[in-house]
Amino acid sequence: MIWKLLRKNISVGQIAGYALANLVGLAIVLTALKFYADASGLLRGASDHQGREGAGSYMVISKPVSMFDTFGFGNAADGISQDEVDDIKAQPWADGVGEFTSANFGIVGAVELQGRGLRSYIFLESVPDEYLDIVPEGWHFDESAGTGAEIPVIVSKDYLSLYNYGFAPSRGMPQLSESLVSQIPITLYLTGKGHADAFRARIVGFSSRLNTIAVPQDFMDWANGRYAASEQSRPSRLIVRVAEPGDPAIDKYLSKHGYEVAGERMDQGKAAFALRLVTGVVVGIGAVISVLALFILMLSVSLLLQKNREKNAGLILLGYSPAQVSMVYFRLVALINVAVLAIAICAMLLASDAWGGLLQKVGIDSASPLMPIVAGVAVIIVITAVNFIAIRRSVARSVE
Repeated sequence: MIWKLLRKNISVGQIAGYALANLVGLAIVLTALKFYADASGLLRGASDHQGREGAGSYMVISKPVSMFDTFGFGNAADGISQDEVDDIKAQPWADGVGEFTSANFGIVGAVELQGRGLRSYIFLESVPDEYLDIVPEGWHFDESAGTGAEIPVIVSKDYLSLYNYGFAPSRGMPQLSESLVSQIPITLYLTGKGHADAFRARIVGFSSRLNTIAVPQDFMDWANGRYAASEQSRPSRLIVRVAEPGDPAIDKYLSKHGYEVAGERMDQGKAAFALRLVTGVVVGIGAVISVLALFILMLSVSLLLQKNREKNAGLILLGYSPAQVSMVYFRLVALINVAVLAIAICAMLLASDAWGGLLQKVGIDSASPLMPIVAGVAVIIVITAVNFIAIRRSVARSVE
């Protein structure tokens, strides 16, 4: 009976305007969140198979080599000082800094392949394990075994590509897969400080992050102590784990201090940063529209209550409580908001299907719609709660 009495003054146009505005705002928010989730999967797709590589964004920095360094007058050969390392660690965009440790002794690597012996001077470096994109089983050095221990080695994937597509064809040698290379025995001849030893070595992994030949840190520390004639020099390169790869402060800092940078995911990280920025802007626009829609509804309810002021007062005098009178408006608002949420979710799913086919062509599955749906439910709950509070207060004031 109360509904039949109060519904006559409801403005269909005002309610429809609120519903449409709220629908547009909420649909924009949900679609932007779903697109962000799907696009993030696309950005991760190229690196998820690389184990720990997906755990963060990394860059390798060093000092540039100039003409003065060629003639011994530059400072690149001096490496990066501890003060410079500490300054990088103190930057808000740096989640961690690892130092490259170089071998300060002579190294010759030798392999036997199809009866042909290959021998060359090589270099070795190490970084803390937490900065490796892969940590294979057995990635350690048994110091007690000394020269009888086998040395595990990680090499850059780029080196294998250079061999397969550059060196091997020109020399008439076979191309090698990663699994086959891992089975090839390698001999490392280490010399320095009066020692000359031969070690068995084996490639145990290939890195997309590090452009080097890496050995365990504990082996490098032991070998430098045994073979290096001089004290450990400053690191010539650093690997930095970056919180926000697209942060403009990073480029500004590197340019100011004259560092060169390399990193397997910096461009990807910048794309992710731009994606977050664009998503934030779109979500902000949708949120503004939803807030404006909320004000439209509150204004409509306020006008409706003013029109029904005498009816509301009469209902109170007849024994109806303010809560019972308010419930009429509560149900109307709740019904509209639930309908808006349902339509917005449908719009988000339809939009997701539109770009989902393109993602599947590159082998990326669409992300679960659960996150944007939960966000939409949360937004509607907040909007409805605000509506309920405003209605309850307006009804109370209308019968005073």
